[in-house]
Amino acid sequence: MHRRQILRMTLLAACAACVTAGHAGAAPVSFDAGWKEQKFRLFSSNTYKARGARLDVISDGTVSMLWRPVDRADWSARRASWRWNVTRSVPATDLTRKGGDDRNLALYFVFLPQAEAERLAGSGSIRSLLQNPEARVLVYVWGGAHRRGQILPSPYLDRRGKTVILRSSGTGSHAESVDLAADHARAFGTPPGALVGLAVSADSDDTASAIRATIEQLELD
Repeated sequence: MHRRQILRMTLLAACAACVTAGHAGAAPVSFDAGWKEQKFRLFSSNTYKARGARLDVISDGTVSMLWRPVDRADWSARRASWRWNVTRSVPATDLTRKGGDDRNLALYFVFLPQAEAERLAGSGSIRSLLQNPEARVLVYVWGGAHRRGQILPSPYLDRRGKTVILRSSGTGSHAESVDLAADHARAFGTPPGALVGLAVSADSDDTASAIRATIEQLELD
């Protein structure tokens, strides 16, 4: 092979390696023992069945949250995707009204400024994390009587959190892909910090109804 061709192939291989090293690709999030339940009421708890890439959720007039910290390697994630399915749904509610805001599923993405994320790494609960004044929380929701794409104030998180409507109340199966950075800018007017926490909740207590749902193939990128 000609020396110039060898040099060209070497340079192309080096460039390809640089591109690969600069973009690790989507990181799957497993539903495993790293997820912990957070109850909001003593005798109210959903049933979560973790199956690796899939989480089954059962809620019978109950409410609770399943959460986990995000691995440090994924703090810089700026996109997320997943599939979710609902076979039994709560009725449509007003998600801006505290105490009357049942929803089928909500997926929380919790951000902190980098310095605060470093300070708190490996400590605290989801309750303390959500109450941190520097936290910013995007809550993607299937539920309510609102239009897809609406960003609503959270009745629980004040200025720290915003609800992003992906699906109104009802049943079905859908694939979602969200731009966390763009939605954070729309919701809070700033770029996101470090993605430090994830949570899933189902809420059927206010309407005394029931939910049967799944989330699967959750990935961060």
